Amino acid sequence: MKKRIPTLLLAGMFLFCTACGPAEQSPETGNPADTGQSAAQESKQEINVCLASEPATLDPALNSSADGATLCAHLFAGLAKWTTDENGQLVIVPDLAEYLPIGIRQADGSVTYKYTIRSAARWSDGQQVTADDFVFAWNRAASPELAADYSTMFEVIRGYDQMWAEGGSGQKLAVTALDERTLQVTLDSDISYWNELLAFPAYYPLREDIISEKGENWATDPDSYISNGAYTLTSWDHHSVITVDKNPEYFDAKKVTMDTIHFYLSDDQNNMLSNFQNGAWQFIDDVPTNEIASLKESNPDEFHVNGQLGTYYVCWNVNAELLPVTSPYTGADRIKAENEIRSALALVIDRNYIVDSIAQGGQVPASSFVAMGMTDYDGSQFYKNAGNTPDCAGYYDVRRSAYQSNWDKAVETLKKYYDYDEASGRFTDFPPITYLYNNNETHKAIAENIQGIFASLGITMNLENQEWATFLETRKSGDFTIARNGWVADYNDPISFLDMWTSASGNNDVQFGKGENAGIAAYSLDCSDLGVNLSVMDGTWAETYDALISVIKSTEDAELRYRLMHRAEDLLMETGCITPIFFYTDIYMLSDQVNGFFANPLGYKFFMKCTYK
Repeated sequence: MKKRIPTLLLAGMFLFCTACGPAEQSPETGNPADTGQSAAQESKQEINVCLASEPATLDPALNSSADGATLCAHLFAGLAKWTTDENGQLVIVPDLAEYLPIGIRQADGSVTYKYTIRSAARWSDGQQVTADDFVFAWNRAASPELAADYSTMFEVIRGYDQMWAEGGSGQKLAVTALDERTLQVTLDSDISYWNELLAFPAYYPLREDIISEKGENWATDPDSYISNGAYTLTSWDHHSVITVDKNPEYFDAKKVTMDTIHFYLSDDQNNMLSNFQNGAWQFIDDVPTNEIASLKESNPDEFHVNGQLGTYYVCWNVNAELLPVTSPYTGADRIKAENEIRSALALVIDRNYIVDSIAQGGQVPASSFVAMGMTDYDGSQFYKNAGNTPDCAGYYDVRRSAYQSNWDKAVETLKKYYDYDEASGRFTDFPPITYLYNNNETHKAIAENIQGIFASLGITMNLENQEWATFLETRKSGDFTIARNGWVADYNDPISFLDMWTSASGNNDVQFGKGENAGIAAYSLDCSDLGVNLSVMDGTWAETYDALISVIKSTEDAELRYRLMHRAEDLLMETGCITPIFFYTDIYMLSDQVNGFFANPLGYKFFMKCTYK
């Protein structure tokens, strides 16, 4: 079968579009199919899909997963949205905004946008969507009180820094309701990806009266889940299925062809495939890795491998101890030693074996964090210009031919910090560590592979798996030493991979600039050769990385901005806390009886245009 693995250049980002059909029986976890449908019921368009297991939240401001974002994108409408044009190309278009205006530059360099909200925009209870709904939602999502993972996504808006500097004491974003249907927002400077932010779930409007009455649990109960998108939340049978129905109040409801979507909740790849093969589910967003080869042959029109702007990686808790108890290193010296240790261990992971024998979905071994597909200033790929490894791109050589030399280099580095038995080729005093991963056969297989490699070096690495929502909280709280991780871009810019590692970011699972790491001056940075007044020798994470990201976000010189983003990735990768494994592809199964499905390379799946034959 010909592999459908397009190379994605963000400047020409495209969609993945195919087709969909009715189930003839209920899913294994559901009720028996009702064969006594009326003619009206038979004409109703329904589809059964499975993205992942129970989402941690359906609050657009708090969600941080691609599956949760897909659900929110069906339930809510923002000022802009992803869709497909008449040629099937993926585009961002106005949603609740009548049009997407060009920003007006002010004398101080700030940029102001003014949006007119459609008069037909309604909430699912019939109330008008107003500019105040956006003002409330954006200030809530950005606030220190909510402490959302994506609060930093609002730092491009004037007032964000003051909001956090003053601890949320009344400071608001520069977002104003000029009247019921007119919203004005002022950015600190011009940014190229602003319209993509407007299509992101954290930028959706919310109802202040609902959240004030129901509290933060408003998003767990269908009765209080008032939305304004193409669908309404009909029912949520936790850990089983979420059902959404077409929202008659949505202004563009006439273009929504799928009446009901049942989002089944599972992380069992075998269960997902079984339900797909017996016709119960028409879409599954994952498959067992040991079935990939046969599915390519048996279901060539239903098995899909598409490009995705993401990186599968391992992350290390920067505050977790890796040195022997007898080690003399403390403070900044410990940080620098452990940077070397983590970087050395990254060299012994066999990425080619993982992509060829475990993942098997056309993934590409990764030696940098910013994903393949992100473009650089000159139109080339960002990852190909990353790092300083001779003869290849990235921060280490991931070619098959380099594996032995990588191994030898790693061993020599580790000998600086651990006792080594030459006869066995093993280190004898590396402290035991635990690898955390969420329930998934692929994640388990990768973890076991890394475990075996480390064991051959004398390193004991225990494995711990957790259910998805629990796993996310454990990783976020920093209650781990090493954990599997993955990141798919939120918008069309490399900064989407880099600003997540600032001290205040809710996605900073590594704990940079947090806990003990916050006060350790162990990082150095010099951007003076680029004409930027940022040079720090042995500073804290906040004084170096955070400061650099801030400069990047205020820099309008595009070429300089990209050069600075490379410097940020250099500093990030020097820590060894990020161990890239491979660049993602998007693997899913879609029934050949379905038409109108599309996805974007950010991981979102869209079913509102689907129909059955």
